[in-house]
Amino acid sequence: MSSVTSWTGAMACVSGFVCQYSNEWYSQCVPGTGGTTPLAVPTTSSTPTPPPASGNAAVDQPIRCGAGTTGGAGGSTTTVTSCSALSAAVGGSSAAIVRINGLLNGCGIIDIKSSKSVIGVGASSLTNGGFRIRDVSNVILRNLVFKIPPPSGKGNLVALDGATRVWIGHCDFSVVGLTGGKGSLVGHSNSNASEDTDYLKVTYHHNSWVNVNSRLPSLRFGTGHIYNSYFSSSPTSGINSRMNAQVLVENSVLNNVKLAIVAVLDSSVEGYAVSRGNLFTNPDTRITRAGSLAVPYSYSLDAAASVQSIVTANAGTGIVGS
Repeated sequence: MSSVTSWTGAMACVSGFVCQYSNEWYSQCVPGTGGTTPLAVPTTSSTPTPPPASGNAAVDQPIRCGAGTTGGAGGSTTTVTSCSALSAAVGGSSAAIVRINGLLNGCGIIDIKSSKSVIGVGASSLTNGGFRIRDVSNVILRNLVFKIPPPSGKGNLVALDGATRVWIGHCDFSVVGLTGGKGSLVGHSNSNASEDTDYLKVTYHHNSWVNVNSRLPSLRFGTGHIYNSYFSSSPTSGINSRMNAQVLVENSVLNNVKLAIVAVLDSSVEGYAVSRGNLFTNPDTRITRAGSLAVPYSYSLDAAASVQSIVTANAGTGIVGS
């Protein structure tokens, strides 16, 4: 539910894959037969990996290559009721579980350090505030309501930059009374290929995207796996793969989404995409280059016909304990 997980860092691989070490920050799982095949190869002729068997999806855990994200597990637990206390609690160097209790307004941009879990108590929320997760690892955000980003945050409620192992689950994001309406952007610039290629790896599953104008998400250079998600009423564009990004979209429901899956929009270089088992109302897809993304982890798919009811009942806040 609103899961965003980076796949980089030291980790174990599933059967049939081996871990290819690059440096102390970055490794990747590759097929064991070749040992050097990248996870996403830009090609128009290769056949995508077959889908997994259908089953009850584990929607309340991080889906990733190897060990799960643990956040502040094992650290101290602190409950905060003010912006200053929140900033201090998530800015320390030690592992910590930080519980937000109340409605915090005007916090601005708050930097989260490594090994932190930030959890909302009840209907706790941030208004005119947001989090920046930069050059850190192992962060969990859960059961939080985000409303209206800070002006200095350039419209971002949560911004990731150089971060690994981040899990965002059971959170609500909304912007009221402002123009823009963009959902999620992976890769901020067309000129960032050298920095972003093979490093931006994100999973979105069991998410609800309703009345969002565009970028559901939009990806440059990286790889995105999107499955069992519900999309409704997006007037400009939906899932946008650009600048050689690789996107795999599976068993999702897209109702009245203009350009529901598109690989030729907003950038000079097209992306790659695979649409598998999805349900469309008023379908409008423009996949100009077939993708070849093979994800290096195990997962099970809910039937697309059940996705809308599953996501509507289980996405967002108030589902998991705080």
